[in-house]
Parts: sequence; C-alpha cells; structure tokens
Amino acid sequence: MVEPVDPDSAPAVSADQAAPSAGRSRSDRSPRDMALSLLVLLVPIALLVAFYRGFLGGEQPTTVDPAPAVEQARAEGAFPVSRPEGLGSDWRTVSARYRAEQGGMTLRIGYLTPEGRGAQLVESNVPADKLLPTELSGGQPQGPADLPGGTWQRYTARSNEQALVLLEPDRTVIVIGDAREDELRELAVALR
Repeated sequence: MVEPVDPDSAPAVSADQAAPSAGRSRSDRSPRDMALSLLVLLVPIALLVAFYRGFLGGEQPTTVDPAPAVEQARAEGAFPVSRPEGLGSDWRTVSARYRAEQGGMTLRIGYLTPEGRGAQLVESNVPADKLLPTELSGGQPQGPADLPGGTWQRYTARSNEQALVLLEPDRTVIVIGDAREDELRELAVALR
C-alpha cells in the first residue's frame, strides 16, 4: 500500500534546481538539428521518387490506342480518314480523339516521335480558311513539300513548330509539331 505524501514534508526545490524543460527553445536549436530534421523528411521523399521512376515508369508517357477514335471517324463518314501505317515501334501514340468542332468534325492523333518530340496528325472537314489559322496560329506557307499522295505545303506554325498541310476538296490533313521536319515527313508519308 502506498502512503500518502504530506505536501508540507516534501523537500523544497529552489529555482536553480528546477527540472529541465522537455525541449529546448527555438533559439537553442542548432543548424545541425535543423539539417537532421530535413534529412528525416527528405529520405522518404527520395525513396518515393525512386520507386515511382524505377518501378512505375514515372517518366514514360502514357500511350493510348488510336483505333476507337479512327473507327468512330470512319463510321461517321464525314471525310475520308487516313491512318499512319508502318511507323516504327519507337513512335508512341499519346492521344487520340474525334469530335465535333465549329464548322465540322476533326480527328486528332498525338505522337511522341523516336527523338522524344511531339507531332500531331489532324484530319478535318472544317473549311481550311477556318481550320488553318486556328491550328497554325497565324503560320505562313513556306512552299511545297515533296511528298507522295497529294500536293503538300510546308507551313510555319505556333511557337517553334512547323507543319505539313494537305488540302483536299473534302478534308484538310495537317501534320504539325516541334519534331524535326524529317520526322513530320515520315508521319505524313505513312498515311494510308
């Protein structure tokens, strides 16, 4: 059994003998303490980033299957639809959609080229005088492009991009991107 303690009989504690506080004040913390605290936070973050990149392929672009968008465009029959055939496996399709736009229908398929640059195939029955200013952001014709399958024109485009344009009576085809011209040509020639 525990005996009750008489408060009057407890030894007196002077201010000099006061119990030390549980922690030091902010002004007493050293840079070393702060560095250790940061290290405790940074180690798990570094491990998460390594896991994301190493095991989950965090830096790899997500690829998509363009077939549903192409099939939808072909089924509606708004314009003849071409699809690239014979591109190497190092060409990755990163986006594909078919939708109504002001003045017509448009099929867009986005690619990541073998060099890691962007290219986009745009096929549309939107009148060329409305489509080209929108897609090329005021780009200017640079002359003919020697490509099979029609009369292609080279254009400057938005920012540092360039474009190849095929004007047909019932559709306009644009191959545009910041990829090198030979990659844009490869995409245009692969259209079937």
